[in-house]
Amino acid sequence: MDRRELAGFLRSRREGITPADVGLPAGPRRRTPGLRREEVAQLAYISTEYYTRLEQARGPRPSREVLAGLARALRLSDPERDHLHHLAGAPPGSPSGPSREVPRSILDLLRRLPHTAAIVLSATYEVIAWNDLAAALLEDFSPLSRPERNLVRRAYLAPQSRERRLLYDPFDAEAFARTAARRLRAAAARYPDDPEVATLVSELLAGSAEFARLWAAHDVRAEPALRKTINHPLIGRITVNCDVLDVTDRDQQVVIYTAEPGSPAEEALRLLSVIGTQRMDVPG
Repeated sequence: MDRRELAGFLRSRREGITPADVGLPAGPRRRTPGLRREEVAQLAYISTEYYTRLEQARGPRPSREVLAGLARALRLSDPERDHLHHLAGAPPGSPSGPSREVPRSILDLLRRLPHTAAIVLSATYEVIAWNDLAAALLEDFSPLSRPERNLVRRAYLAPQSRERRLLYDPFDAEAFARTAARRLRAAAARYPDDPEVATLVSELLAGSAEFARLWAAHDVRAEPALRKTINHPLIGRITVNCDVLDVTDRDQQVVIYTAEPGSPAEEALRLLSVIGTQRMDVPG
């Protein structure tokens, strides 16, 4: 582990990213170029003290999970990610679990689709990236924990009494749940040694009889969902096209929601792009 080189590399990458690049407000009186240390730590799911020690060349060797979090938080390219691993004394190798590092080109693509809602899913259906319109149409995922951002867990285990978003019509919700269970079975075969995948499957088997029934069928066929109807709490029913693009080298999917030109759904998406994620609750 080359602590000095690692510290310099982390600092240079942090200073080269603006808050807007990662969806954070710039705020007043920002004295440092790029992100603050505490912001990188928050995005990487590590403590500010730990990250500060790394930048001061006095931290312990980071684990591969920490390196993955840093690569994601600093939006490193593939060569930069590999360089980070070498500096930390942990050369990159084949992943034992699903990748949560979204390629920079995909993140840029999401930002360049202002009239299209788009999210990125990991192999286990965790939402790992999204754009502003997706946050307005589906949910603002930013304040949620990782378990709460897992759509297959929410499809089978989220309490029905709790106010939730991602409210598909019943038929669409059932089709999504079936597809998610089948894709998760295939992912479990690809990552047999990953503890997170095993824990997720165990929770679903214990908590949902329907998931257990589908799991026992050993079915891995996915049902293509060409259209979805979403019951939005502010706009009402919105029927959109749903296209899925595979990011093969990361075992990820980009899910894109679009509306037919001139349709009521197109007008609804335009309105949502203005409303954003603001709440318009009426006090009870």
